[in-house]
Amino acid sequence: MARHLSFRSGNPALNKNSFRNLGVDRSASALRRNELMTIRGTVDKTALSLTLLLLSGYYVYSEQITSLTFVGAIAGFIVAFITILNKKAAPITVPIYSLCQGLFLGGVSFMYGQMFEGIVFNAITLTVTILFSLLLAYRSGVIKPTENFKLGLFAAMGGIFLFYIVSFIGSFFGLQFSILDPSNGSMTSILFSLFIVVIASLNLVLDFDFIEEASENGAPKYMEWYGAFGLLVTLVWLYLEILRLLAKMNSRD
Repeated sequence: MARHLSFRSGNPALNKNSFRNLGVDRSASALRRNELMTIRGTVDKTALSLTLLLLSGYYVYSEQITSLTFVGAIAGFIVAFITILNKKAAPITVPIYSLCQGLFLGGVSFMYGQMFEGIVFNAITLTVTILFSLLLAYRSGVIKPTENFKLGLFAAMGGIFLFYIVSFIGSFFGLQFSILDPSNGSMTSILFSLFIVVIASLNLVLDFDFIEEASENGAPKYMEWYGAFGLLVTLVWLYLEILRLLAKMNSRD
């Protein structure tokens, strides 16, 4: 178990404490063994969660109900917090989280779509492509989450989120960081967003690693939903950053 979980992930949902003390006795009956977390089960839960997210997102986007954007963001944050604190509730909270994030992303996507034609489709395509490309690279061993890899990625994640927090607090005092502005098409701003997209993408590798290790060590069945939740958190972040990057690039035209 130490091979995978000796260092934390940058994902707040999947860190070194996520699967602690969750093992199930593998000497139990066949019925008991069917209650263990599996890779396939996690994939199925992830697919279902993404389907729910896309359905609610498409509803908001197609109906142009941007008023639900804020509702989805707040509700999603609350449900995510509950899920992290009570993992056993994941089979219930994760589908709700998916629907809430769909409301949020649908509204955000609509606003970006009004600014730049085709940007939403391009962002979705890039997100899906990155997900499957990194999954293939991870499964084939091209990318290996070594200890140095994990430490470097965690340091980068910490710096990014610290910057986010400072910019958020600063906004209440009139302090604005133009480098985060989607309409800022400067090369510095674009490179900054590209860096964040790369870090968010690589964080998927750590998510895969944690999920694989949990399944290998007999985590209970409900952790399949929690593993799907962790992946969803990263994918939502990645999609938003790709949207921002594409908006900046389009602003240069």
